[in-house]
Amino acid sequence: MRPTSLIQLRPAEFDIHFPAPCRSDAMQALNAHTEVLHPTPVTDLRDPEVADLLPQVDILVTGWRSQPVDAELLGRMPRLKLVAHLAGTVKGILSQGVAGTGLRVLSAAEANAKPVAEFTLAHILLHLKRVSDWREIYREKRSRIDSRNTSFGGPLGNSGRTVGIIGASRIGRRVAEDLHRHGVAVLLHDPFVSAETAAGFGAQKVEMDELLSKSDVVSLHQPLLPTTERSFGAGQFALMRDGALLINTARGRIIDSAALEVAMADGRLSAVLDVTDPEPLPDDSPLWDMPNVTITPHIAGSFGCEVCDMTRLVLDDIGRFARGEEMQNEVALADWERVA
Repeated sequence: MRPTSLIQLRPAEFDIHFPAPCRSDAMQALNAHTEVLHPTPVTDLRDPEVADLLPQVDILVTGWRSQPVDAELLGRMPRLKLVAHLAGTVKGILSQGVAGTGLRVLSAAEANAKPVAEFTLAHILLHLKRVSDWREIYREKRSRIDSRNTSFGGPLGNSGRTVGIIGASRIGRRVAEDLHRHGVAVLLHDPFVSAETAAGFGAQKVEMDELLSKSDVVSLHQPLLPTTERSFGAGQFALMRDGALLINTARGRIIDSAALEVAMADGRLSAVLDVTDPEPLPDDSPLWDMPNVTITPHIAGSFGCEVCDMTRLVLDDIGRFARGEEMQNEVALADWERVA
């Protein structure tokens, strides 16, 4: 017998997770794998109109801005076996205590890692090629320039350069593998990863100080934990080499905001910030007007057709679960403390 499922999403988020190009196929797949208990997404699991459905739910499908499942809600869903999360981190949906009651959890973090890694790689390669500097020179001259004899006072190009990756997350590993294929040396700092494991995805494990002092680009890929919150501060900025770029696609609060403003003020370093603290920044933040700082509105992750990949990944694993097969994207309780 097929397991039952219930989608808990608000209408706006349903439209995001099930965009028009893949909605029909996605819903057909969910109906093929499970018996869907309600024809439309449920906005509020505590709505009296859906109270009779909760005891029947085997699989709860959640996503961005879904309702957290606490102990009380879990008690009203005694058959619940799987929370299938269409987004990345599941920590906004489940606490470790609730997840540890025997629930199985899967997420679309693997599919979301791909566009974030692509965003990061693009900024690294463009920075090492000094594209923004070329753009400004060309914009100013508006005529032919002797590009072969133009000097920026430092190395130019990607081959032989060094990038430091802080955090061997799914994204961090993808970025390291991509850079390795581009002939870029990759240094890694992650206390949970061995030197042998790092070498397997093209990186050399080093201590933080060495990474910062040797890297042309430093890219953050850590989860936000008590040990990483505001862990990148004045001391870390001071160790970065002149002209280096800091990229943050992880969480804004990993960086000390006050130290960031000071470090960027003199133009010695530059930054690409897809996440900030707070998010968005206040209107009067000096970072907005610094030419060496690029701020984007948390868009490195999946958008548009990329979201379809996340939805398909979760639905494929729901199918495996329904058939009694091993899921490929299950969130392990043992890793809960150190995943995003």
